[in-house]
Amino acid sequence: MVEEEAKSLPMELSEKGGVENNGFVQNEAFDDKETDTSSQEEMPKTCSVDMDPAAMEEQVLKPYAGMPKEVLLKFSSQARYRVTREILFWLIITATVVLVCATIAIIALSPKCLDWWQASPIYQIYPRSFKDSNMDGNGDLKGIQEKLDHITYLNIKTIWITSFYKSPLKDLGYGAEDFYDIDPMFGSMSDFENLLAAIHDRGLKVIMDLIPNHTSDKHRWFQLSRNRTGKYTDYYIWQDCTQAAGSVAPPNNWVSVFGNSSWQFDDVRKQCYFHQFGKEQPDLNFRSLAVQQEIHDIIKFWLGKGIDGFSFSAVKFLLEATHLRDEPQVNKSQNPVTITAYSQLYHDYTTTQVGMHDIIRSFRQIMNQFSSEPGRYRFMGSDGDEKEDIEATMMYYGTTFIQEADFPFNFNLINMKNLSGNSIFEAVNLWMKNMPAGKWPNWAVGSPNAARISSRIGKEYVNVINMLLLTLPGTPVTYYGEEIGMENIASENVSEERMNSDSVFATFPEKSPMQWDGKVNAGFTEGNSSWLPVNSDYQRVNVEIQMTWSNSTLNLYRELTLLRNNELPIHRGWMCYIWNDSNVFVYVRELDGLDRVFMMVLNFGQESTIDLKAVVPSLPSEATVRLSTNFSNAGKAVNTELIKTEKGEGLVLEYKTAKPVHTMEAFQGSCFVAEKACYSSAFNLLYVNC
Repeated sequence: MVEEEAKSLPMELSEKGGVENNGFVQNEAFDDKETDTSSQEEMPKTCSVDMDPAAMEEQVLKPYAGMPKEVLLKFSSQARYRVTREILFWLIITATVVLVCATIAIIALSPKCLDWWQASPIYQIYPRSFKDSNMDGNGDLKGIQEKLDHITYLNIKTIWITSFYKSPLKDLGYGAEDFYDIDPMFGSMSDFENLLAAIHDRGLKVIMDLIPNHTSDKHRWFQLSRNRTGKYTDYYIWQDCTQAAGSVAPPNNWVSVFGNSSWQFDDVRKQCYFHQFGKEQPDLNFRSLAVQQEIHDIIKFWLGKGIDGFSFSAVKFLLEATHLRDEPQVNKSQNPVTITAYSQLYHDYTTTQVGMHDIIRSFRQIMNQFSSEPGRYRFMGSDGDEKEDIEATMMYYGTTFIQEADFPFNFNLINMKNLSGNSIFEAVNLWMKNMPAGKWPNWAVGSPNAARISSRIGKEYVNVINMLLLTLPGTPVTYYGEEIGMENIASENVSEERMNSDSVFATFPEKSPMQWDGKVNAGFTEGNSSWLPVNSDYQRVNVEIQMTWSNSTLNLYRELTLLRNNELPIHRGWMCYIWNDSNVFVYVRELDGLDRVFMMVLNFGQESTIDLKAVVPSLPSEATVRLSTNFSNAGKAVNTELIKTEKGEGLVLEYKTAKPVHTMEAFQGSCFVAEKACYSSAFNLLYVNC
């Protein structure tokens, strides 16, 4: 009976697809003694016939969550898991290599990003005339902070504040009494720190002025030098001079920029000291290493405060010839005794001496020490206005291997003797053709030392000059008030008493305070009066009212800055001259890889009609007016064979072409690019190798 049950059991398990369990055989009902060897051998033989071992293993051992390491390793070694794992591994490696190579390629092919001093226009502020916050009639640092929203409204991100050091305020305050302090007229060091924080909070940058050439005669260094105290004895340029019949005979014929002898006798030291400017502004002796170190320390102090850059002015005067020879006369037949004006001499021994550029490079090295932090490059500009010697001006850029200024400030558009399409072309071309390869241009149409645009060349040309400024390649510099077309005040508006009491009028070309609104004193001050009277036109020429006029100078300026910021061809593309005559100046802005071109047609003379298609045959027959000095013309189509402009009118035309001007053989000598870049429409990015 038992044998029959034992024989039938495997058959039942087999029919049900079961698996043998040897533990079932070792039942308590069975005794080892009663079970012989033949019966034990019989049972596994029966199982081997009924079950496949591989099938049995699969059904027993399948992957499951939480399996132990031993089971996991057993499955991971199987081909189907191993091959899948290896495929995924190599796919990840390949993808990583491709991504790394693509990143390297993009970085290698991408052009250098424009730095902050290249990307935005610079807005120059003379703080005494910008905004008064404490009703004393003088603008101050708190006033600038109150009006930062105006800067952002203009789409400008860089502010240049002229000198505000503690000073007797001779010559706009450039003769500093203390380089480490703020003049009380403008506020305190705490006010400056608050202003700096507010500027940076808005994502703006700030540049300061520094004239290292001279100090005030009130400066501690000068007081110590005139008393021959220690190292300060030679901080200034002293020479013996003879006295006869109550007059002083200077060492030579050198004259100051302001006229008359550049030597002043000092009763304390009993010697003459040298001054290139006013007698209250003695020149420092830059042949003294101690003096150079003092200036380095001043630079470090303000960079440590957090400013973003310096404009170094009057640097060509840093050194003088040690031989003290007389400078050559312009008119050799003139009686030497009658020479009193700066223009009557060639200044071969008092400007741009050997070693001057070494000193400027040392300033650059200090700036570089503070430029290592990402995003904190410190800008350096210089006043290298040589006027008659453009090559000497370009030397301030430095060389390929030795950097000086990021750019010397360009006053060609201010120094023009007359206004015409030809004179504008000549001023622009003079800079562009002489600028070293790879350097960045800049343009200014106003400054603290020049009459305002409207007074210098006429109100009708204010808008077209601003259009020129903001569409040329490089960094534009706007002097405060030019964005609303402010004019000089008439000299008769200034009382004789004030003229006599404040020598700043001798060098400040009658710039009135900023005109903010139509209220009393143009919103510049809530006090009873301002340090200079506001212009009588302030009720129609002010920020508040021009914000409401669609066709105002202010709104055109703002539209131009938006265009410059948003359009790559204007931001960093090619510039090619197309045409210039006595009335108009025409140029295009293009970018490789982009079929959209902007053409500027600017009238600086009388009414004019020109056929530009005859000049550039590949021009389309029509172009669209993107911007105009007359806002009503925006969006209109213009026939390129018949482009008409009124006196002082400016047009920004837009068109598409497959053949840009800068690729044409006929214009090869008329095209310039500073930071070359090409546009890829497929990837929507810029690259270098066009």
